[in-house]
Amino acid sequence: MAAMSAQGDQQQWSRHRQEVIEAKEQALRAAHEAEHERATAMIRAGVERFLAAGIGPVPLRARPYTGSGTVRTGLEGWYLKHDRSLAVDAEGRYYVMRVDGGLLSRLRGASPEPRPAPLIVGRGARDGDTFQLEELLQMRLEDPVRP
Repeated sequence: MAAMSAQGDQQQWSRHRQEVIEAKEQALRAAHEAEHERATAMIRAGVERFLAAGIGPVPLRARPYTGSGTVRTGLEGWYLKHDRSLAVDAEGRYYVMRVDGGLLSRLRGASPEPRPAPLIVGRGARDGDTFQLEELLQMRLEDPVRP
């Protein structure tokens, strides 16, 4: 009888633990989504300020993961950093401008996928450069990256 009670307690504890884990994962997803929505709104406002200041979109090129040179993308927008590693487009989408640099990409071009936009750009990056998104947009308004 005691063994069955212990087994029941173990199962109940396991269920409770799984519920806690699922609740934490759901809260984390919700926080990431809320951050993305706020960041996207900032990007759209930044794009409006770029256009109002006469800073038009430029053709965006990506850098390959390995090797040198750049790859055509078919995207137009604004680079957020002078190294052209991050960009936004007119719809407020956020891009990391790194792609496979294989022969096909170099011949046909590449299509970077938009990423969830962060409020803090570069968090966790190896180079240590972190910026508030709003600060980075203001910097590009004052000093745009030209092609």
